Amino acid sequence: MTTKSLNPQAMENRVARFKKLQTYQQQNLAAHNIPPGAVEKITARRVYPVMAPADYQGRSAGAPVKGPRGLIVSIAECEPGNGPGLHRHLNTVENFLCLSGRFEIAWGDRGEHALVLEPLDMISVPRGENRSFRNVSNETGRLLVMIVPETTEQADPVSYAPSLAKEIESEYGKTALEGLQKIGFKFEDEPAPA
Repeated sequence: MTTKSLNPQAMENRVARFKKLQTYQQQNLAAHNIPPGAVEKITARRVYPVMAPADYQGRSAGAPVKGPRGLIVSIAECEPGNGPGLHRHLNTVENFLCLSGRFEIAWGDRGEHALVLEPLDMISVPRGENRSFRNVSNETGRLLVMIVPETTEQADPVSYAPSLAKEIESEYGKTALEGLQKIGFKFEDEPAPA
């Protein structure tokens, strides 16, 4: 049985080489003129987009591998103590696989619940649930992050408290805040229960 095979160059175009990956900070400074420090206020110290759909419009749009609709893959790299603050993904499930280090995953209205992922442990956090993660080991840690939209929209809006928007605007200016909003970051209070 003969199959249609990709030539080696076509297959290489489907590979993300870690040593060549660019962080959110590098990609979004170049694409949207967002200062790296503003991005670091709301993400892990270094997030490397690896794969995103070709039509994806968010912060991972610069991922080198253009994959199927419905899956965004990145690697979050954090030194000890680093990780993003409490936030919620509005349209997506966020899945974490601990590659190295140990990560505390917190959730709840104020992050009042927590557990620790050891290497090769995985957790799936449902959309709309407040969450944060932090490297609790004494070495640089890495999480494989797989984001899956639960809506037809190929976007991943993420919501933070309005106070963070004021802090970013004060430190980096209105243009930085507008750039972050353009790539899917929102700053809004939790909606009241129905």
